[in-house]
Order: sequence, then C-alpha cells, then structure tokens
Amino acid sequence: MVGNLIGLTGLALGWRRSVLTWPAQLLAGAVLITAFWGSHMPGLIGKQAVVVIASVWGWAQWNRGRRDTGEVAVRFATWTERALLVGATAVGTAAVAGLFHAKPELSYAPLFDAYIFVGTLAAMYAQARGWVEFWFAWLAVDLIGVPYAYNHGYTFTALTFTIYFVLVVAGLANWWTKARATRTAPLAKGVAA
Repeated sequence: MVGNLIGLTGLALGWRRSVLTWPAQLLAGAVLITAFWGSHMPGLIGKQAVVVIASVWGWAQWNRGRRDTGEVAVRFATWTERALLVGATAVGTAAVAGLFHAKPELSYAPLFDAYIFVGTLAAMYAQARGWVEFWFAWLAVDLIGVPYAYNHGYTFTALTFTIYFVLVVAGLANWWTKARATRTAPLAKGVAA
C-alpha cells in the first residue's frame, strides 16, 4: 500500500513535469520490490527494479533539461523514435520471454512477465526523454499489469493501477496540450528554426 501511494504521488508529480517525480518513483519502486519479493512474479519485481534504475537516469535527464531551458520540456516523439520504441519493446519482450521459457522457475507466465518488464523499461525511457508517448506506453503496460496483479492476489496494487489509469489519461491530456502549444508557438524574432 505504501509503495503504491508513493507511486501515485510520483505520477502526479510527473504530470506536473516536476523533477521530484523521479525520487518518488525510485522510492516507490524500492518499497514495491520488498512487497513482491516473496511472490513468484518476476515481471512485477523486474518492473520495479527497472523503475529504480530508470528513475536515477530520468532524474539526471530532467535535471539537465531544466538547467538548459528552465523547465522540463515535453514533445511528441518522431515517427522514427516511435517505431524504434515499439520495435525495441517487441524484440525485448520476445527475448525476455525466451529467457523465462528456458528457465521456467523464473516465471509462471513468461510472456506476461516479459511484457510488463520490457514495457516498463520502454515507458520509463520515453518519460525520461520527455515524450508524450510515454503515457501510451504506461497504458499498454497497465492493460496487462492490472489484471495480472489482481489474479495474483495483489488487489490493492490492481486498484491503485486502476486509479493510475485515470491519472495517466489526465497526464496524457496535459502533456499533449503542452507539446502542441510548444510545437505551434511562433518562433521568437531572430531565432533559427
């Protein structure tokens, strides 16, 4: 419960593009690793390990971006970036699922665990880059992660991620609006395109 509540705080901070989203996500991930440790759910443990590691990197990325521009800039990914993100997610999911199939003691549900693990990595990468599409990546992970957590008895986690869904949609709308405004803003006089 504590880890999920900290995670909700981190999501709200991310929505506002506050750099404090990263330490909140790091702490939430660490707490949730301890909660999932006794279960046979490497996808959820791996997901939280990714959250911890990616939070350190994302924190550095957003701090550098704030130094350069004074705020965390958000934008739409290019079509090439989107294709690479989707492709890397598919290849990574297949590779991790292959590992889980080869070592069945690691996972009861290799494809689901792999998808949650790799999808989380993709979402965190896109968030650190400031791409609006990171919200879609989180939605895609939650479509599998919520029923998966519920079916394994982590009802509070499943309910929390249902609340995340609402916040993710609101965050997506906020970042979408910000990115569109930035993209359509007239250039200042003398500034090269």
